[in-house]
Amino acid sequence: MLVGCSVSTVARSIKRMNIIGDLTDRSRSGRPAIYTETFKLELTGFYCQTQPFPNSGRWTLRWAAIHLAADPEIVNGTPSKSTIQRILKENNLKPHQSRYFLHITDPDFFPKMEHLIQLYLKPPRNLFFFDECPGIQMLKRLVPDLRTEKTAKRLEEFEYIRNGTMNVLAFFNYANGKVHAECQADHKTDTFLATFKRHVSTCPANETIHYVMDNLSTQSGYPFCQMVAELSGIDCPSEKELDNLEKRVEWLTSMNKRIIIHFTPYHGSWLNLIEFWFGIMNKKVSNESYGSPDELKESFEAFFEEWNTLLAQPFKWSYTGKGLHKKVVNRFTEMFKHASNRLEISTLTQQLHLANNLFDHYIHEVPV
Repeated sequence: MLVGCSVSTVARSIKRMNIIGDLTDRSRSGRPAIYTETFKLELTGFYCQTQPFPNSGRWTLRWAAIHLAADPEIVNGTPSKSTIQRILKENNLKPHQSRYFLHITDPDFFPKMEHLIQLYLKPPRNLFFFDECPGIQMLKRLVPDLRTEKTAKRLEEFEYIRNGTMNVLAFFNYANGKVHAECQADHKTDTFLATFKRHVSTCPANETIHYVMDNLSTQSGYPFCQMVAELSGIDCPSEKELDNLEKRVEWLTSMNKRIIIHFTPYHGSWLNLIEFWFGIMNKKVSNESYGSPDELKESFEAFFEEWNTLLAQPFKWSYTGKGLHKKVVNRFTEMFKHASNRLEISTLTQQLHLANNLFDHYIHEVPV
């Protein structure tokens, strides 16, 4: 198991050692290798580090084989599609595939992340995650779905009619996984405040309530401060005292009131557990055909009821953030090395502040 060999292979090796006194493999028949290690490196560099057109395009195996056949001097050879695939597979390289990611840009990301992780690992009695899923499109397909004759796979009509959008505002209960959600025509400040007030009314009276949310303007503006003060039974500081975002965030996150807000860092939406539930909701409900807002709302409300009755379960947090510091430094280094001319100045500034904070406070998390 240690060397990845079967018992029979080990037995044969011991037998050969006893007979000829040597473990070196014997010469084998077969055609010698066509492509050298240097060629493989050049081909890998061509496929992974170049683009078909200036600043755009992405090679496919077939396209790369045709291109190299027409211009073999690029890598001093004309490998076939299968050869390219085999060489890439040897190094587990898949540059033709891609996925979205949120690059960390908040200079204070890690202190904020540590605060949230500690909150999740030792959760208070009333902990809720809030967010909104805006702009859910109501698309009416021109004809109903059909089924194929052989596999019964669903066939969806390509063309559709737009019937506007709807917004879902939701609160996820960390203790039991249940959700308080509302369908709204918009997600303006007044709509958010009314929804937030209704949710607070469902919580135990006079108990401290913790909310995790992002710091959009609706969730960090002065009207929200007034609402939190009213529901906490305290006086709200004057608008002059809370005249900027930093002061409002500091007050909203202060621990000396009934309602305490915990903000996620910028580009840190994955730290908010309601996002995982939104992913489930979208797969279950959002991709169907709806002819009116009432149809969509009816479907969503039925799903909310089904979730809270049968499907609800707590999402237990276990991630500690280990390794993320190193990954952030590596990504920034690669971007700065290979594409610094394409970085926005504002992003570069934030990245340099983030790197400075990492080196000041988390250098032990990033191997030299």
